[in-house]
Parts: sequence; C-alpha cells; structure tokens
Amino acid sequence: MKRTDKQRSKGLQGPGKPVSASRVEMVEVVLPQDANVLGNILGGRVMHLVDIAAAIAAHRHSNSYVVTASVDYVDFRNPIRVGELIILKASVNRVFRTSMEVGVKVFSENVLTGERKHTTSAYVTFVAIDEERQPKPVPPLNIKTAEERRRYREASLRREIRLAHRYKHGSFKVGRKPISGK
Repeated sequence: MKRTDKQRSKGLQGPGKPVSASRVEMVEVVLPQDANVLGNILGGRVMHLVDIAAAIAAHRHSNSYVVTASVDYVDFRNPIRVGELIILKASVNRVFRTSMEVGVKVFSENVLTGERKHTTSAYVTFVAIDEERQPKPVPPLNIKTAEERRRYREASLRREIRLAHRYKHGSFKVGRKPISGK
C-alpha cells in the first residue's frame, strides 16, 4: 500500500509500530568514578548513557542494528550529584526512510527524598543497517497522542536543519521561513 503525503504528515503510515514499542527507561546510580572534581556526573558520561538509551529505542523500533548518525542537540540544565540516580527516558520521535530521530530526557533523583529534576535533553538520529552494514528501511511510526504528534512535527524541522548543515546549502527553509545557511 502506497502512503499518501497526508498520511505521512499525520504519522498514519499503515502497518508500523507505536511509539510505546520503542520506549526505554534506564536507571543507574552515579558513582565517584563517573564524577568530576565538583562531585557531579561528567557530561561525557551523560552523553554516553544518552547514546545507549537512544540506541536501544532505535533497536526496538527497527528490529535491526543501528548506528548513530548525529546528535542534534544536548542541553544540560541541572547537575547530577554522586549518590543520586540518573534516569534516562527515550523513545522514537519520527521515522524517515532508513533513519529515526530519538528523543531522550534525563532526570536526577535524590534517593533520600525522591525529588526528581530534569537535567538533560537530547535528540539523536540513527540509521538502521542490515547484516552487510547497508542502510535498510525502517518500519513506520504510528502516532496516537497529541504529544506524539507534536514531537513528530518538531522532528521534521530539526531534520531540515540537520540536513542543511550536513550538505552546506546556501540557504534552506525551516517551515515556511527561509534561513541563510552561510
């Protein structure tokens, strides 16, 4: 069955997988070997865990090997201290032909009080590959909720920017407004 542009724009892509099939939640204790001299988890360690959680979400959706193609955005909002839990939540935001954007949200949790803080957000793109390490098509993403539709739309805008940076176009459009890429 051929998908129409209208179906693609709404995430109604026929037989596929729901966002919930890709959801991942990872939890670890932040230990001293993961920390800087201030007693906070190293940013590189957070990025490593983000890549792992995002890859698991991409694996779950695609049922294939995946490779990291890009990290569009990492935002560190609050530190995570030694002894706290680091909680990573990831799921696929949007599927393209052979690639997927995965959103990851990271939280800290104080084990004594239970207080949680949003510490980091990231968007990671993966390409599904076959046994010969060649890109392969990814199953469609079936979106159901308003939040999933918002994430699906926003992923498309990030993709436009990512591809424009990758291919160094003179100018490109985000949404309807032209933006200079020089």
